[in-house]
Amino acid sequence: MKNQWRVLLRRAQQRSGIYASNHFSQPQFQVHLNSNLQSLRSITSLLHSHSVQNQVPLPPSDLLNFLNPINTTTRSFSSETALEHNESDHVTFVANMFSEFLSSDEIEKELELNNIVVNDDMVLKVLRKLDSNNNDCSAEVAWRFFLYASSSDRVRLSSKSYNMILSILGTHGFHREFWNTVKNLKEKGYGLSKGVHDKLLNFFDHEEIERLKALFASGSIDNSAEKMCSRVSKIVRHGVWSDEIEKKILDLNIVFSSDMVTSILDNLHTDPNKALIFFRWLEESGQFKHEGCTYNAMARVLGREDTIDRFWKIVHEMRNRGHEMQSETYVKVSGQFCKRKMIKDAVDLYEFAMAGANKPSPQCCTFLLKKIAVSKQFDMTLFSRVVKVFTGSGNALASSTVDSVLKSLTSVGRSGECNKVLKALEDGGVSATGNIQSKIAFRLSASGNKEEASEFINNIEASGSNLDHKAWESLIEGHCVSGNLDEALYSFRKMVEKEGVASANCSFDLLMNAYCEKNRAIDACKILCQLVEEQQLEPRHSTYKSLIRKLLVQGGFTEAINILGLMRSHGFPPFIDPFIEHVSKRGTGADAILFLRGMTSKKFPSVSVLLRMFDAFSKHGKHEEAHNLLSKCPRFIRNNADVLNFFCSMKSKEGESSGTLAA
Repeated sequence: MKNQWRVLLRRAQQRSGIYASNHFSQPQFQVHLNSNLQSLRSITSLLHSHSVQNQVPLPPSDLLNFLNPINTTTRSFSSETALEHNESDHVTFVANMFSEFLSSDEIEKELELNNIVVNDDMVLKVLRKLDSNNNDCSAEVAWRFFLYASSSDRVRLSSKSYNMILSILGTHGFHREFWNTVKNLKEKGYGLSKGVHDKLLNFFDHEEIERLKALFASGSIDNSAEKMCSRVSKIVRHGVWSDEIEKKILDLNIVFSSDMVTSILDNLHTDPNKALIFFRWLEESGQFKHEGCTYNAMARVLGREDTIDRFWKIVHEMRNRGHEMQSETYVKVSGQFCKRKMIKDAVDLYEFAMAGANKPSPQCCTFLLKKIAVSKQFDMTLFSRVVKVFTGSGNALASSTVDSVLKSLTSVGRSGECNKVLKALEDGGVSATGNIQSKIAFRLSASGNKEEASEFINNIEASGSNLDHKAWESLIEGHCVSGNLDEALYSFRKMVEKEGVASANCSFDLLMNAYCEKNRAIDACKILCQLVEEQQLEPRHSTYKSLIRKLLVQGGFTEAINILGLMRSHGFPPFIDPFIEHVSKRGTGADAILFLRGMTSKKFPSVSVLLRMFDAFSKHGKHEEAHNLLSKCPRFIRNNADVLNFFCSMKSKEGESSGTLAA
């Protein structure tokens, strides 16, 4: 066991020495080395303390954790603890692993055990994670990781990865490593990015700033991937395709990648014919074999009216080669088609995309249906095709989609097409549920399309179904909104005929309010009385109260009193407040008698109601009307003590008022 400790100690010392001597020579690295050695000196006391307390040697795993001066919480990288990780876990795992003193063989073993592949994308993510810690320790780990990745034959680092490590080295004072990496950067054909150049001006001294500026001014980015894309795009764009143009491109000695080809095609979007020639030449000349992303880039460029035939040839060729249309491509090209009024092509594209693996979202279906609805000619065939493709893939049209389409139709004055839309939905397997019926019924009636609304009802009934209750309400509400009160009343009567009056109160409220808003409260009262008598309708208490207020305002005093009788017959308490206010302001004692007798089934109301009426007359200065009302009251009212006290008090106030005026 004693020899085992010596082996572990020697191993740790060797790694610390190698790490310091081989990779770093700056003073700050010596600080970390000294820290490591100081930790090693503490091992003896650790071992002694553990042995005295536990009478057993310290386990090797605990010793290895103790020897980790950079991150004491890092996991053990043994095969026993190898776990499956998602991408984020992989990034953290790699960052922590390079904080350990592991050899290249050990690193390869841990990566293999954890199914991690180090590629350019992984390098970028690990460097970004380490850079976010913003400390020298993490910068050392980033440098170790970059050296490992850049020395691997399996990893081809991009310009972004090189610029990322340059940013980390430069901002943490690792200047020698920075300039050595700049040499490698230029050898790879990459250049220093402007972002890194500008950032490092705040971290370099005067001499290095001048050197950095000179490097940037000398055209350090001339051979970058971005510059290469720009050069090729310029060559293709500014000349007729010929052997000379091909030679110019070949002389650049470019190793084309998917990203580079995609960027070049994007740059050539204003000249789709030249983009297509370049696209074909790349593969025919053996420079590059096209992949799904480059096919998609070419499709995005060709998605316009003047190259539509070539667009369809490319997308079918793409699918025949086993590549799928990307969602980004569908959205962009579909938008271009709709913008250029190429609605048929947009529908063809939708069918093509829905037949692939990357199916457009339900929102794409809604967008296309709306575009068809507002197009110059509303083509029901195209509309039906979209619905059938969408529902044929196992989807169900949401109520919000139907509503959006109906709104679009209304916005261009095509509400009358709602019946055709409903038929298209039914042909596509979409049942006209109550919600859909309601939306269509409202749109038709609210837009004033009386004939289409009637046709809608007839079509529903002809199909063997009944109009949903909420659809009846929506139909009536729509007629009220459009001001077609006769149609609203007709529809209400038909609803009552079909469904009875049990659930008609909501629709009846809509009808009454619509009549009152048109200053037809008296007509509303007649309708109410008729329906109560003929259909045994029982309006709500709130309906009675609202109608009474409107009748009193619109000169229907007698009708309002009649309503009081109906309220009483339906068991509601009399609604007397607006009557008292109305009579005391505008009425007479005779009007008060009519009101008081109409509010009760008895010969006369209670004394308390009379006192409220007397008081209201008094407050409005109508003392004569108060006396007139008193004279018409029964003897038991005139002799009531509270009534006598009220009039005595009123007479006293009148005397005081007269005396004040005389003075």
